[in-house]
Amino acid sequence: MDAPHSASLAGPESGRGIESRSIDYIPGHERHAKLRSQGPFWFLGNLHFFTISIGFVGPGMGLSAAWTALAGALGVMFGTVFMAFHGSQGPEMGLPQMIQSRAQFGYRGVALALAATLFVFVGFNVVNVSLIMGGLNLVFGLDPAAVAIAVVVAGGLLAIYGHDLMHRAFKWALMATLPLYALATVALALGVGHGPAAAPAYPGFSWVAFLTQFAISASYNISYAPYVSDYSRYLPRDTRRARLIAAIFLGASLSGAWMIGLGAWLAQRLQASDALVALNDVGSALYPGLGRVFVIVSVAGFLPVIALNTYSAMLTLLTAVDSFRRIRPTRGARVAAVLAISGVLLACALLARGNGIALLSTFLVLLLYFLVPWTAVNLVDYFLVRKGRYAIPHFFTPKGIYGAWQARGIAAYLIGFASMVPFFHIVDAASGQAIFVGYVAQRMHGVDIAWLVGLLVAGSVYLALGRSIDLRAEERVIAGIRDSDLASMAQHIAEIEQ
Repeated sequence: MDAPHSASLAGPESGRGIESRSIDYIPGHERHAKLRSQGPFWFLGNLHFFTISIGFVGPGMGLSAAWTALAGALGVMFGTVFMAFHGSQGPEMGLPQMIQSRAQFGYRGVALALAATLFVFVGFNVVNVSLIMGGLNLVFGLDPAAVAIAVVVAGGLLAIYGHDLMHRAFKWALMATLPLYALATVALALGVGHGPAAAPAYPGFSWVAFLTQFAISASYNISYAPYVSDYSRYLPRDTRRARLIAAIFLGASLSGAWMIGLGAWLAQRLQASDALVALNDVGSALYPGLGRVFVIVSVAGFLPVIALNTYSAMLTLLTAVDSFRRIRPTRGARVAAVLAISGVLLACALLARGNGIALLSTFLVLLLYFLVPWTAVNLVDYFLVRKGRYAIPHFFTPKGIYGAWQARGIAAYLIGFASMVPFFHIVDAASGQAIFVGYVAQRMHGVDIAWLVGLLVAGSVYLALGRSIDLRAEERVIAGIRDSDLASMAQHIAEIEQ
């Protein structure tokens, strides 16, 4: 039998060439990552103009910069809690996040969660590329189509080379962009870039705008939940959970709150509606020509984030294909997956031209709706039901203890999603016209708490259904798995299937 996921059980990563691993298990001798890299990695994950753009949402709804910054900081911290706890699963499991979700949804049933997360990864990059296209066109007059092609190709190449090169690229990008954003923040605080002719500050506060800004900011970091462990799975298994959670939380929440706050003040003081244009204005006010340097460095430093979404989309696509037709996770498979994803991304980015901030606002709301039931099910299973105890070889066969379909996880996700529908509040941010407003949301005058309802309902339903899982039987199976079985994963899976 051609057993699955046996293609790349060679030695550890050399740090050069295309990463050999994708959706397979990372054995102990290949766990070469360092805990100290996680904080800076996720700090840069939010240190860019995309996050600045999120700070434009509140002022666009009449919310003052100060209230926007507060709502953004609280929302980012809330979302990062979920992100950080998902990230702690990486070193403990040595697997991509969505492979581990087979325990809750089944070997094939996980396709439901995979569809939602693939929408997230591709959708994020569509918005990313759209913002770059619009910004570079306004600042430099560059052809949007040419910009889209260049950005997608660069992100795709980084994603193909994989984990180690991406971590190095994030480190280089952090060193380049951190001084830039620090300078822009100081300049804005000192009043550079605006004068008497600027429009007056937004004085307003409203609960609708505040909660919208909170929800969008929370969804932004919750969106990392399906793939944060993709970048922590090379850490040693004995990595302390508390330290890893703290590193991820501090890295992602500090930069996220900073950039959203910066965006809020740019929107209020400069009436900015495009982050790259705003950075160009601030830089040019400091010194002629410096604004263009700001823009170039910002875009270059953002390319690893494009790669990050493409990389995890590749893992998701391979997992989806493998769930119905067993594949070997070779380098060729990852290249083919990245090419397919990049092609779809490019087509969508070229077709989705328009108001980038409006697109961003609507997308983040939809993103939260799809992800919230999944993150609730996954975290409840990991921390409250199975408490981190899993039979890793059984993730790779529909004949293992997790089966092809897990009704508990699927039911909890669908019930959680359905419970959110009456609370949905989806509005076209460009025109202000309602796309879909649920029955309850209509009576709450635009306050959107669908995400909170989904978290509580999906998590509670799964916790109740999880009581019927025979954990003792699973523990006997786990106890019978030796380290040697993990080293010879393909052989052990073949034994399970016989």
